[in-house]
Amino acid sequence: MSHSAAEVLTGAAVLAVAAGFAIYAAQGAGYGPSAGSYPLTASFRSVQGISAGSDVRLAGVKVGTITSLTLNPQTFFADASIAMQEGILLPTDSAILISQDGLLGGAYVEILPGGMPDNLAPGDEIEDTQGAVSLISLLMKFVGGSGDDTAKPESGG
Repeated sequence: MSHSAAEVLTGAAVLAVAAGFAIYAAQGAGYGPSAGSYPLTASFRSVQGISAGSDVRLAGVKVGTITSLTLNPQTFFADASIAMQEGILLPTDSAILISQDGLLGGAYVEILPGGMPDNLAPGDEIEDTQGAVSLISLLMKFVGGSGDDTAKPESGG
C-alpha cells in the first residue's frame, strides 16, 4: 500500500506543478488578471490581427496587454479590454490604434498619449481609436487609382 500511495502523491505533485505553470503562462499571455495592472477599454472598427494576449505599447515599450475582445451587437464595433501596467497614467485625450511591425510583422496596439492634465481612471474608455488598416485594400486603392487625378490632354491650336 505504501508503494502505491507514494505514486499517487508523486502524481498529485506533478499535476499541481503543471497547473501552476499553466496559470503563470496564461497570466503572462494576458488571459487572466495580472498583478500590478488596471483595466481600460476601447472600441475599434476593426481588430484584424489582434487577439487576447496582444501587446499594448507606448513609445515601443510594452505597457499592457489585450485581455479580451468582444463584438458589441449595438455598434458592431469590437470592444477591447486592456490590462495596463500600474504607474502608467494616460491623459484622458490619449489615442489608441492598431499598428504593424513593418510589412510582414505582426500587429500590436499602440497608445499615443495626449496632453490633458486629467488621467484615465481604472475602467475608463479610451475614446480616440483607430482600427486596423488592411494592407491589401490600401494596395488595391493605390494600384487601381481613380480617373479624377489623371492629366487631361490640352486642346491646342
